[in-house]
Amino acid sequence: MPYSIKKDLCISCYACEDQCPTKAISHNEEGEFFIDPTVCVECEGFYEEPQCLAICPIDGCIVKLSEVEEV
Repeated sequence: MPYSIKKDLCISCYACEDQCPTKAISHNEEGEFFIDPTVCVECEGFYEEPQCLAICPIDGCIVKLSEVEEV
């Protein structure tokens, strides 16, 4: 299950964007960040843990997409 960024918690620090090996993370002109669920592979085949999750300074900002959809 791909990851998602909680917009209400994201501080738009840009830390995650360059860490994504599949370039699934992007942002719009307002600085809102998104993870494309069709491109996110949870860093499988690249790293042992999702790099966006590892570098994000805000706990709970990056979560499994299923956690967002359940809310």
